[in-house]
Amino acid sequence: MTAIPLPQLSHVAQTIQLALAPVFLLTGIGAFLNVCVGRLARIIDRARKVEGIVLTTRGKEHDRMVAEIRVLDRRMSVVNGAIFLSVASACAVCMVVILLFAGNLFGAHLGTPIAILFSLSMLLQAAAFATFIQEIRLASRVIHIRNEVLYHKAEEEESDPAA
Repeated sequence: MTAIPLPQLSHVAQTIQLALAPVFLLTGIGAFLNVCVGRLARIIDRARKVEGIVLTTRGKEHDRMVAEIRVLDRRMSVVNGAIFLSVASACAVCMVVILLFAGNLFGAHLGTPIAILFSLSMLLQAAAFATFIQEIRLASRVIHIRNEVLYHKAEEEESDPAA
């Protein structure tokens, strides 16, 4: 029975150095996910508020609230898509790190699968960024102050003739 040869410390240290860049990439993806989750939470909070208003309004205000809740629903879907793509990208990066260590430990030549997974990770993250831009554009199209509020003038107090 032959024992599996253990890797030398220098090989392990070299593998850790190689794995450091993907680990930094994971940190960046985590920060991006934090931004996406924060936006999703704000969208959900606004949607809950608008849901309550929709049921109590009539006329033009009701129509405006319904239009806003539809956009909020679309934004939730788009942000969820960005989150999914980023998580998939992070999983691909984790596989890169695993394959780096497996290749070193077993002396396997895994350069091609590592390159493919890393490229896949970059494509997924690029798609996540593009999806995030779509959400930002959706938000910026509907977030504006209505003219009736911008140009609203308070009624002047009527002077009391008895005074």
